[in-house]
Amino acid sequence: MRISVFGLSVSSAWGNGHATLWRGLLRALVAMGHEVTFFERDTPFYAAHRDLPRGDGYDLVIYPNWESVVPRATRAIERADIAIVTSYQADAARANELVLEGRGVRIFYDLDTPVTLDMLDRGESAPWLPSDGLGQFDLVLSYTGGAALDALATRLGARRVAPLYGSVDVSAHHPVGGHPEWTLSYLATYAPDRQDGVQRLFLDVAERMPSGRFILGGPMYPAEMRWPPNLTYEPHVAPGEHPMFYGASRFTLNLTRGAMKKLGYCPSGRLFEAAACGVPIVSDAWEGLGQFFEPGREIIVANTADDVLRAIASPPDELSRMAHRARERTLAQHTARHRAIELLSLVQSNTVRSAEKP
Repeated sequence: MRISVFGLSVSSAWGNGHATLWRGLLRALVAMGHEVTFFERDTPFYAAHRDLPRGDGYDLVIYPNWESVVPRATRAIERADIAIVTSYQADAARANELVLEGRGVRIFYDLDTPVTLDMLDRGESAPWLPSDGLGQFDLVLSYTGGAALDALATRLGARRVAPLYGSVDVSAHHPVGGHPEWTLSYLATYAPDRQDGVQRLFLDVAERMPSGRFILGGPMYPAEMRWPPNLTYEPHVAPGEHPMFYGASRFTLNLTRGAMKKLGYCPSGRLFEAAACGVPIVSDAWEGLGQFFEPGREIIVANTADDVLRAIASPPDELSRMAHRARERTLAQHTARHRAIELLSLVQSNTVRSAEKP
């Protein structure tokens, strides 16, 4: 099939979680024999941190402004069997109009559903949404499941809605050899509504364990943040360096943004990446986590610094078995190929139960 996607970014993973997900998903679709074009507006922010200048088997169209790309985008939509617009797409309003005129299956994929709903709760408009809601799309996908699916149907008029969760490209994320250098690592872009967890489950742990070594990777952290002396900060860890980052960690931490934690059923791509790289994971708690990894067997759930310190003190053999089980679960259920198959199955099915919960 021919697939056209209008998304935030695939060329730069700096400061966003969309790019890594799309890279894996697009590669999987291409490997299955489909023809894919991804449209991304060229913004200074991503241009300055571009780590994928061309598509890997798919067409990557980086355009300077909407007017310049309309002819090519129109031709692509006219030929497309599947046309997708995502949240935070720079030209979403105009891309939505174009996609809704297409002949193929018209999809809106909200990769930020909790953020979208939180903006609506505050009386703000989400610029990536059509003014009349999502009722004109043939299918609405959500990166978040659970109650978020009901809200997309009842509040935004989505007629057919289903989750399409995060995933991992296992060709790019896998275990690497070597002795762990860091006691605990954390990899994520700064977000104010995640910072309480960073303080409580990472920085406090570092301060209470001065003999340990800690590393935080990700952009936008404020300079005035408390930095314990045994913590190393890397402002950017490129996707190709993630396996080495995780592989050098005895343990890694997963934290969830406030709006996503409130709704639940919100596994981040980083969670699957870490599991695929074979590192033991300690995560904050949120509804639905057990659907993806079994707490106590495949992942450790922590609410306090004491919980994290106890996890770090676990016997190495026990942690190794836990990491192995999480990796096996990921390979069996959470790869980019699995999500590509799910996407195509949803497109090809005649019915999708509205507001279906996981």
